[in-house]
Amino acid sequence: MSRIPKTESTHPKPRPKPPRHDPFDGALLVDKPTGLTSHDVVARIRHHFKLKKVGHGGTLDPMATGLLILLLGRGTKTSDLLINSDKTYEGTLRLGEVTDSQDSDGEITERRDTDLVTREHIEAEMKKLEGDLMQTPPMLSAIKKDGVPLYKLARKGQVVERKPRLVHLFDFQLVDYKEPNAEFRLRCTKGTYVRTLCADVGDALGCGGHLARLRRTESGRFHVDDAAPLADLLDMSLEELGKRVIPIHRITESAQSLS
Repeated sequence: MSRIPKTESTHPKPRPKPPRHDPFDGALLVDKPTGLTSHDVVARIRHHFKLKKVGHGGTLDPMATGLLILLLGRGTKTSDLLINSDKTYEGTLRLGEVTDSQDSDGEITERRDTDLVTREHIEAEMKKLEGDLMQTPPMLSAIKKDGVPLYKLARKGQVVERKPRLVHLFDFQLVDYKEPNAEFRLRCTKGTYVRTLCADVGDALGCGGHLARLRRTESGRFHVDDAAPLADLLDMSLEELGKRVIPIHRITESAQSLS
């Protein structure tokens, strides 16, 4: 018995549907207030607006303010693009006071005299750090050792060996100095611990120091001038919030323009 040959269907196969556009797929620029962790900001936006998926494109320490990029919906898939981008900060190095955390959130462990420190001395030490730099992460950091964040070990009084990491400082500039506060501007690669830089400058000057204030002004092509304070965002309607979301294609275009 002969088989009847199969005939190909004349009906074209249905084309896959393009991904549905969602106004909440993208990035949201937040001007983070001091005293909150980046996770706190993520949680408040997610819970207040009942959004399913919210992440971030690079953390800020609780004491820091400024540009925090939140990622919504499918925008969370672009997190590596934003985390890997260069950052710009403005801050205050307070000389003469050493803290156990290298910033103003810690306890002062030592006070030293700053009378002999000049603007020229500070500028020289900042310039020495520009370029490639092997930086040892502080114990009070979120880096994990055997699955445990270093800051948890530090709170138990433990100190473990940390591997130095390569970072790059494009520009470390003294803006103003009124004893004991040195105002600075810094542009650097991802993963740079600014508080450690401040502690290093203080040590080099012989008087010690810590990071008293930090504000992130830029991350890649995004600027804090285009961000909204968290309190203002929480006062918006869902529709108003949606108008502030940067679509995914603009995130990728921004990253490609920097590569």
